[in-house]
Amino acid sequence: MKFVLTLLALAAGLLGQSLAAKTPIDGLQLPPGFTAEVLVEDLNNARAMAMADDRTLFVGTRDAGKVYALELEDGKVTARHTIASGLSMPSGLAYRDGSLYVAAISQILRYDNIQDSLSSPPEAVVVTDKLPSERHHGWKHIAFGPDGWLYVPIGAPCNICDPGEPYASIQRMRPDGSDMQLVAAGVRNSVGFDWNPADDSLWFSDNGRDMMGDDIPPCELNRVSTVGEHFGYPYCHGSSVSDPEFGDRQQCAASTAPAVEFSAHTAPLGVHFYRGEQFPARYRKGSFVALHGSWNRSKKIGYQVLWVPINGDQAGEPEVFLSGFLDGETTLGRPVAFAEMADGSLLVSDDNADAIYRIRYVGGSN
Repeated sequence: MKFVLTLLALAAGLLGQSLAAKTPIDGLQLPPGFTAEVLVEDLNNARAMAMADDRTLFVGTRDAGKVYALELEDGKVTARHTIASGLSMPSGLAYRDGSLYVAAISQILRYDNIQDSLSSPPEAVVVTDKLPSERHHGWKHIAFGPDGWLYVPIGAPCNICDPGEPYASIQRMRPDGSDMQLVAAGVRNSVGFDWNPADDSLWFSDNGRDMMGDDIPPCELNRVSTVGEHFGYPYCHGSSVSDPEFGDRQQCAASTAPAVEFSAHTAPLGVHFYRGEQFPARYRKGSFVALHGSWNRSKKIGYQVLWVPINGDQAGEPEVFLSGFLDGETTLGRPVAFAEMADGSLLVSDDNADAIYRIRYVGGSN
C-alpha cells in the first residue's frame, strides 16, 4: 500500500510539473513593479476575450471552434463553462447589454441573457450571415465602438490579391446587423483594434503580406482619421514599400501611412488602450499591442507584448512590455488579445500555451 501511495504521489508531482511547464509563466519578463500570474491554463486555444463585468470573462478560439465562459471571484477562476462548440473559427467576441456577440467567419451570432444562463446557454440568434465565407483571413475580431456600432474587419482572402470590397477592410454595422458601412479600406488582415479614450479615434493592427523576404514589408499600427480612408493594401505596404505585383509609388503617396511600423512578420494582433487606474499613469496614454510572432521567417521574431506611447494622432517609439514567449527558436507562447479586469489588472491570452495571464502592478504608488 505504501508503494502504491508513493507511486501516486510521484505521478501527481510529475503531473503538476507538466502543467506548470505548459505555460512560460516562470520566464515572463515585465517592467519593474509588475507581476504576472496564470489566470487559467489548459483552456484550449484561448484567444479572443470579452469581459462582461468583474465576475464573467468570455473567451473565444480560432482553431478549437469553441466559446468559453469563466466565472471569477476575487480575480480567480471559480468555474468554467462551454457556451458554444462546433463553430467556424469563433475568434471575435463582444459583450453589450447582457448579450454576447460571436464572430464565426460568415456569421455574427448573439447569445442573449448570457450571464444568467452560463450552465445552459441559449440558442444563438443570427445577427448576420452575410459576411464572406472564405477561411483565409476569415477569422474576425469584433468590438462595439463609442458610437454604439459593431465593428468587424473583413480580411483579404489571400496573401496578396485585389479582391475588391468588402474584402481588405474594416466595416461597421448596427447591433442588429443592418446598415453595413465602410470604415477603412486597404486593410490586409486586422485582428485587433480599439478606440483611444482620449479622443475616440480608432486604432487597428494590420498584418503585412508574406513572401517578400525576412525583413519586408512591415506590419502596422494604424489610426483612422477619416471614415473610408485607404491604408494601402494591396498596392503599398507600410509607408513606402510598393507591392511588386500591384503597386507603384503614386499609390504609396495616396495611401494613409501607418502610425507605427513593426518589423516584418511580427504579426500584431490585439490592440488595447488601458483604462484602469492600477498601472502607473503613463500607461493610460498609449496602447498595448500583442505581437503573435512569425511563422514563415528564417529566424523567429515577435512573440511579445509592446506598449506604444500615443499623444493625439502621434505614436512614439514602442517599448517591450511583456516578453519571455520565445527561447531562441523555441516557441513557448504566443500572445493574442487583451481584456481588462475591474481592478485594473490586464489579461493577456496565449493560444499556444492555452492560457490567460493576469498582469498586475504591485510596485507601489503610481
